[in-house]
Amino acid sequence: MIRYSWPIAFLLAGIGAVIANAQDAPFAAFALASPSELANPHDLAFGPDGRLYVADKSGARIAVLDPDTLEIVAMLGEGQFPGIHDISFSPDGLAYVSVTGSVQVDVIRITGDTITSVRKVSGFPGSAGVLPHSNGRLYIMAGGSGELVAFENDQPIAGFGGLYGALDVAESIDGTLWVAANNQSALVHLTQDLDLIEVLNGPEFGLRGPRYLDIDEFGRIIVADQDANRILLIDPLAPEGSRLLGVLGDGMPGIGPGKFNDPEGVAVRGNSFYFSDTDNDRIVKYSIVIN
Repeated sequence: MIRYSWPIAFLLAGIGAVIANAQDAPFAAFALASPSELANPHDLAFGPDGRLYVADKSGARIAVLDPDTLEIVAMLGEGQFPGIHDISFSPDGLAYVSVTGSVQVDVIRITGDTITSVRKVSGFPGSAGVLPHSNGRLYIMAGGSGELVAFENDQPIAGFGGLYGALDVAESIDGTLWVAANNQSALVHLTQDLDLIEVLNGPEFGLRGPRYLDIDEFGRIIVADQDANRILLIDPLAPEGSRLLGVLGDGMPGIGPGKFNDPEGVAVRGNSFYFSDTDNDRIVKYSIVIN
């Protein structure tokens, strides 16, 4: 039986999204951008082959980019993934694809530029985020029902409710989970068994609509705050409590260095950050400038 933790909607309701000013300095410098040839790109992830895989939503496909040049080197599954939002890779190299339009997660094997279907996990309205965890469990964020569900051996074992509209779930360096709670303008921290640890929604973060996030090797959160046209770097492990370390973007939509138009996806590799500049139909790369 799925165990649903207590709803958090009342905890988050009424929290204002005030843009913080004290720590708005950029944490990375613009490096390069892909051509604006994608179609509403959402989340992205590195595959075991080192290439960058992008959930290209309006193309219903997976775009493959060279992370060094951001050249688009392949388009996989043209039209096969309606409403695709997320792609993640498990430790064994399988790709987990959140196919929102089909209300399912497709598990596939990618060999070169060939896709082989492995299995499907169905029945999750608004499924927009998927995480094959290092513990062997699969976590699916179904924002349409507000439920994050944990699976073990393809069987649901735990759940957490009250996350309506949430899109992404990511694994931290200690194995705990962070959820981008879009409608609640918050980041929600959970155990592997989906018990609540904390909620980040203070005015110092100024979250308006967090979409997708990634965790770097130091445990820092990089989150795309789409409605604010910004990217935030947050240290949840700071001795004095969770702290905003820096911001990319000035809060206004645009194109060019330091500008975003409804950013969604986030992927981190070493000192490089990759973002889906969604309404500009491109991927951008930034390089770190502070520790």
